[in-house]
Amino acid sequence: MAIWNLGSINADLVYSLPHLPVAGETLAAEEMDRFLGGKGANMSVAAARAGAHVAHIGAVGPDGRWTVRRLMEYGVDTRHIVELPEPTGHALIFVEPGGENQIVILPGANRAIPETAIQAALVVAGAGDTLLIQNETNGQAMAARIGRDLGLRVAYAAAPFDARAVQAVLPFLDLLILNEVEAQQLQQASGQAPETLPVRDVIVTLGARGARHIDTGSGEIRDYPAVPVTPVDTTGAGDTFTGYVLAGLDRGMAMPQAIAQAMRAAAIMVTRRGTADVIPDLRDVQASRLG
Repeated sequence: MAIWNLGSINADLVYSLPHLPVAGETLAAEEMDRFLGGKGANMSVAAARAGAHVAHIGAVGPDGRWTVRRLMEYGVDTRHIVELPEPTGHALIFVEPGGENQIVILPGANRAIPETAIQAALVVAGAGDTLLIQNETNGQAMAARIGRDLGLRVAYAAAPFDARAVQAVLPFLDLLILNEVEAQQLQQASGQAPETLPVRDVIVTLGARGARHIDTGSGEIRDYPAVPVTPVDTTGAGDTFTGYVLAGLDRGMAMPQAIAQAMRAAAIMVTRRGTADVIPDLRDVQASRLG
């Protein structure tokens, strides 16, 4: 089996600040690091490190060739990443000592992926594979429709949140992952609570309170407590969780086991500074005494 991830690729510039800036405030950063990032790249790395075969579908500019090499180093299949004239996407990430962050993103090539490239990648996917999409690229609804028609498990991580984007892909989804605020925003926009959505499996992440899985077919709702740790940087924790959940399911794990493993991976992630480059691998997670 395999995971096909139509996802963003960013250069993440992370600035450590004494506190997050308010409007009109100028702050001197204490340090700056550059990491591979983007929600798509983060999820691809997380799923690959969790033991899945991951093929990334995306785009970079000439300035982003290093990001493709880095994805390859982490075990991601990069044959479906195209190079475009647009600049590679990048993010400015501001982190304060308690781990909270603010992020500004330039989409760049992530919003210019040719539809022909998406189609060419998915045509070689097999029934039972997983298609993962997020809201940092173009072509989401088209890809979701193709995935449904090919018999793929179609999963959507609803971030950054846009109600219209989510509603456009809802008819094609098997799994929806969103955080508590996004779930409230979707309910306000659609009038539907998470448990009434036309998606078989819905996972709502609850931050420090853990996560909730809703099986809309059976009506079962199960909460998973967060693994207690002292956070250093929360950037990429949700992406790590998503990648690990999907890798677990792809490898045949039941949903409770996949979520429990993903919770441990996300807990390890928030104790590290950085994004894709510091996502824990499966050995880290299995050896961890957390949870």
